[in-house]
Amino acid sequence: MSAGSRSALRRPAGTARGLRIAPLGDAALLVELGDRIDPRLNARALALAAALERRRDVREAVPGYASVAVHYDPERVSYRGLAAAVERLAWTTSARAPSGRLHRIPVVYDGPDLEYVTSELGLTVEEVVELHTRPTYRCFMIGFTPGWAYLGPLPERLRLPRRRVPRTHVPPGSVAIAGAQTGIYTLPTPGGWHLIGRTTMRLFLPDSDPPCLLRTGDRVKFFARPASS
Repeated sequence: MSAGSRSALRRPAGTARGLRIAPLGDAALLVELGDRIDPRLNARALALAAALERRRDVREAVPGYASVAVHYDPERVSYRGLAAAVERLAWTTSARAPSGRLHRIPVVYDGPDLEYVTSELGLTVEEVVELHTRPTYRCFMIGFTPGWAYLGPLPERLRLPRRRVPRTHVPPGSVAIAGAQTGIYTLPTPGGWHLIGRTTMRLFLPDSDPPCLLRTGDRVKFFARPASS
């Protein structure tokens, strides 16, 4: 293969209307539909992944915020052939994916960063709780640790950058916020999000099938629970 051919393979196959397709290793490609946290883009990513999963030459299609990682069988299809098919599907597949399951998650709002959050945002504890429990959040993707769900969008009034110095240990069940997102730590891990509460609900169930309670496209509604209950 000539240097020019190799260079062409590395270039995105599609860039129309914000769509970008690029190689991701020897038997995968990455489809980028946008670069922001947006429920509409996420719905498009889910719908595209579902359409690609129905192809015999696709081994797996994994949706993200606004992207899809497509693992394919190189004996059945070439990168260029699949990229062309993906570009067609991206604009013909309906983004009207059905609403995911709704999960109501109880939270005790007594996290170690709650005082810092109220001080930085100029809010009372009650206002933080009210703002955090007001939306019905979308599960944009699962990642970081098993069962961790990236939830959002977080209300503008609650948005803070991540901690300057991450904690070396965050207990599982910790409810946290950072940027435009909120989430629940599923395992004891390091973490740089602001801890505002805790829940007893388990999101990672290793002995279950599937092991993750939340799935991409699901919805989450938090509600406050007294510490004594």
